[in-house]
Amino acid sequence: MNLNQVTVPARDVAAAVAFYQQLGLRLIVDACPRYARLECPDGEATFSIHRVEELPRGEGVTVYFEHEELDEWVATLRGLGVKFEQLPTDQSWLWREARLKDPAGNQLILFYGGENRKNPPWRV
Repeated sequence: MNLNQVTVPARDVAAAVAFYQQLGLRLIVDACPRYARLECPDGEATFSIHRVEELPRGEGVTVYFEHEELDEWVATLRGLGVKFEQLPTDQSWLWREARLKDPAGNQLILFYGGENRKNPPWRV
């Protein structure tokens, strides 16, 4: 089994597409205003945005994107005007993370976990 795709809700799919393209994802299906699918620049995963009338309440969706050069990536995005809630910070679970929200309010975590992503010292 392999994770193929994650879909997030948005009221404005076009705005969400523009945001995710800034992050480096490439548009592969454009069915705006109701749907779009993008692909990650590395690997085989895809990411989609589906139009909804009402956004989820509460914590909602959290999506993680990993990049080996996290600090440089965040600096580039900040230079493009992307706003962050938290700049890259070392975490106790041995990842370095930056946090931001997409235009629909979905929580994004840009991170680098390296070997610890799948093989932390406490792995079962």
